[in-house]
Amino acid sequence: MTPPNHPAQHPEAPGWFVPGSLVLKLVLVAVLAVALSGAVAAWLVTRASGQEAMRRVVAQQTDEVEVVARLLASKIEQSQKVLRTVAAGITPGMLESPSTLEWLLQQGLPAVQFFDAMQVARSNGELRMNLRGGRLEQAADLDPAERDALRRTLVDGKPLVSELVAARTSDARVMFTMPLHREDGSVLGVVAGALRLQSQGLLPPSMTLPARDGSRLIVFTRDGTILSHTDPARILGKVHDEAGLAPVYGRWLDQAQPVAGRGATHLEAGHIVSMAGMPLPQWIVARVSPSQALLAPLQGAQREAWWLAAASMALCMLLVASAMVWMAQPLSHLRHSALQMLRRDVRQPLPQPHDIAWPKAGGEVGDLVQVFQGLAQQGSREQLHKATLDGQFQAVLDNASVGIVITRHGILEVVGRQACLMLGYTAGELQGRPARALYASDAEYERIGDRVQAEFAAHGAFDGDVCFMRKDGSPVWARVQGRGVQPDEMAGGTVWILEDITAAREAQAQHDWERAHDALTQLYNRNAFDERLGTLLAERSARPREPDAGGDMPGDGVVLFLDLDHFTVVNDIAGHDAGDDVLRHVARLLESQVRQVGWAARLGGDEFAVVLPGCALARGQAVAEQLRASVQAWEPAYQGRSFTLGVSIGLVVLDASLQDVPSVLYAADMACYDAKRAGRNRVETRYARQATASGRMALGPV
Repeated sequence: MTPPNHPAQHPEAPGWFVPGSLVLKLVLVAVLAVALSGAVAAWLVTRASGQEAMRRVVAQQTDEVEVVARLLASKIEQSQKVLRTVAAGITPGMLESPSTLEWLLQQGLPAVQFFDAMQVARSNGELRMNLRGGRLEQAADLDPAERDALRRTLVDGKPLVSELVAARTSDARVMFTMPLHREDGSVLGVVAGALRLQSQGLLPPSMTLPARDGSRLIVFTRDGTILSHTDPARILGKVHDEAGLAPVYGRWLDQAQPVAGRGATHLEAGHIVSMAGMPLPQWIVARVSPSQALLAPLQGAQREAWWLAAASMALCMLLVASAMVWMAQPLSHLRHSALQMLRRDVRQPLPQPHDIAWPKAGGEVGDLVQVFQGLAQQGSREQLHKATLDGQFQAVLDNASVGIVITRHGILEVVGRQACLMLGYTAGELQGRPARALYASDAEYERIGDRVQAEFAAHGAFDGDVCFMRKDGSPVWARVQGRGVQPDEMAGGTVWILEDITAAREAQAQHDWERAHDALTQLYNRNAFDERLGTLLAERSARPREPDAGGDMPGDGVVLFLDLDHFTVVNDIAGHDAGDDVLRHVARLLESQVRQVGWAARLGGDEFAVVLPGCALARGQAVAEQLRASVQAWEPAYQGRSFTLGVSIGLVVLDASLQDVPSVLYAADMACYDAKRAGRNRVETRYARQATASGRMALGPV
């Protein structure tokens, strides 16, 4: 307390507060964000510049090979035009006069000088003139490839450019042929001209492109024979031996693509390969350039840009970190004050606002100051509320008529008073102990555990009879119902409800119990059902009754006739063991929901009956609908497959018009038949007048 007549003194706080871990993490995140954004921006710029440079190099190199291809194609076309001029000067009479033909080729036609060799043959294949280097040679000296070119032209009647004729590099040549036609269009003969590869008219050594380090200009045929190369020693070699070009050429062959005049560029590992074709001679022009050499200037500029970006990012990170630490001072002050409040002994009175130096700040920090100042008061209220809830929960456990146990991972976490009394322990002796302590042996514990796992897997819950061992070693039987704290999940904890049925188990051992109960479902059997319902009808008849305001006699309860829908599907697919399990589970479901207001019986097969004595029609219909919804909501799983069941329910009121068991069952069965006929999985009600209209027949078992 502050002494009278003195103002409240606020504790002094240090002028500088060391940032907490959150602030330091935020500073680190901001610094990393600046670094990351700068790095990403630099990378994107570098990548974009690299892609643009590569695009320009590719476009330039593609254009270059297209230009060379067009240039070579024009040379081929020019050679054909020259040969066409020579062919136009040869008349049919000249083919019959070798001397005239010789004079024409040696002196009369200057265009002949364009070719390194000339041949003229008649239509029958006879070679009339073989002129090479201006000198006449024998027909026998003609190369077989040249003979083949002459013969094909005579047969097809079309000009052609031959494949490479090569004995050695210096003598390699290409042959052009042109057919000679008579006036009627028939083939008179053929004239051919040959050009050496290295001649000015074909592939001169001077043919080149802008020089680049390591770049190669290559002209080759479709079969991969090199016609021209930057390195003369590679002429007549094979493309398969060319680094960078070999894989591109191999893929081109595999795809069987035609030789196209349009250029295309391929990026290989370490090389940029551009190709363009000449369709007529089936030649391909390629330029192979090392990508590293082409991009070296760009990479140097990029390295310099990276250094500048790194220096800029470092400066930005320093400025951002300093600004954030300065702006976080009010938050650091708030953290310091909150820790002072937290370190106080919880047994002491809550601190007053003036006992702690809170930061003077607006915005979010100011709001947090108000929150922290109110947390002490709120904490006290929460603690009181928690104590109240704990007391209420303990009262529920102590006054419940059944035993309640909550387990998690096999440990008893919560044990109610009735469960302690049933098992002969105190709550302190059981809480925190393994559930194994409640069983006679490890084998029994394992057996029950397997059973629980199987029930949860099939039904999402457990409902069965279990024998426990009391503290004094005596057995105690309990009806156990278990469900996960979270639906269909045991890992989050399981709630168990225990009901002592030791006396009932002893009664089961007697012969009368077996006579009155169904061995599979443990419900009343058909004989017991008839006997108990007959007794109920007889007691009703013996009581005096007065009609209601409408003149009708009041009912003494309702009877439900239940027939499972699609039960045969489970039997047919999963087997009869699964079908028996379904019947047992449905029986447990019926018994658990109606045992407070009535009783259930199995009439046979998948047919059940429920008797609700003294139950009004509206209440009976509500119970029937609840039973139908429970069966529909349950989805059993067998052999890895889920099944969906339904139940058709017929309801009949026990009034004065129904005097015996067969009449009741007939009316209920007809109501169930109405439910089946109306679409299954529904509740249908039959009234006494409907039953009598159908004829009250004293039927046997339905």
